[in-house]
Amino acid sequence: MVRSTIIVRATDALPLAASVDDEQIEQALQEHKQQSKLIFRRITPNSEPRCSIESGPYTLHYLLTDNIVYLTIADKSYPRKLAFSYLEELSKEFAVSYGPKVETVRKPYAFVGFDTFMSKTARLYQDTRAADAAGSNLDKLNNELHDVTRIMTKNMEELLWRGDSLDRMSHLSTSLRSESEKYRKAARNVNLQALIRQYAPFGAVAFLVIILLWWRFS
Repeated sequence: MVRSTIIVRATDALPLAASVDDEQIEQALQEHKQQSKLIFRRITPNSEPRCSIESGPYTLHYLLTDNIVYLTIADKSYPRKLAFSYLEELSKEFAVSYGPKVETVRKPYAFVGFDTFMSKTARLYQDTRAADAAGSNLDKLNNELHDVTRIMTKNMEELLWRGDSLDRMSHLSTSLRSESEKYRKAARNVNLQALIRQYAPFGAVAFLVIILLWWRFS
């Protein structure tokens, strides 16, 4: 389920619009909204345009396009494809309504009126069953998205404690390290199997000799 959404300008993290959350949601997501501010500070022009950051029972999904960051906090079990469909729909409407004005505004939440569209769209994506019931509209949006396997996934601890970056090259480096470790493990397995094949006959002969000696002198 989509819980809360905020839109900021990427260059200076100026809030442009946000969903109006009730008191219960506000309290439940207080820590995660603070974490979203950290994410905004880490975003650079080289950052991944789509990223999912897992944090406890929730996942923070962001979409970076045209110097605007669209971020939503959703339940961890909520499908990433639907989360990014939701953000994609927001980005298209926001670009049409306010795109040319984004670079000139100076005060926070200059486009607070966008909450009406966010609330209406969030209701459509309220849960997976409602999203499925939306039928062809969602199918069309989903088909326009990149494959979800191309969305970078991080853990909040990586950002808080390890100082990980959201940049594309950082993601590439992490992927290369992971692949390198896989190849090292595979190479060790191959070498071990080769040693077994090479020395197994000698081991078998030695074992038979020991058995025969034991049988003869016991």
